[in-house]
Amino acid sequence: METKPLNRLKVVLAEKMVSNKELAEKLGKDPATVSKWVTNSSQPSLENLIEIAKCLDCEISDLVRM
Repeated sequence: METKPLNRLKVVLAEKMVSNKELAEKLGKDPATVSKWVTNSSQPSLENLIEIAKCLDCEISDLVRM
């Protein structure tokens, strides 16, 4: 069974032309943390998803795989 990424953060960052580093700075997070989210090594909390959506001017539903 193929595993699919749980979040679409990498896709949305590319669409918005925002780097991992820029997002980390906007969120006040370590760039390594954002990198783990982007690669689906770990997942952001709901609170972080809300903040990410605000920073990227998108809906939370844009950030998660349905």
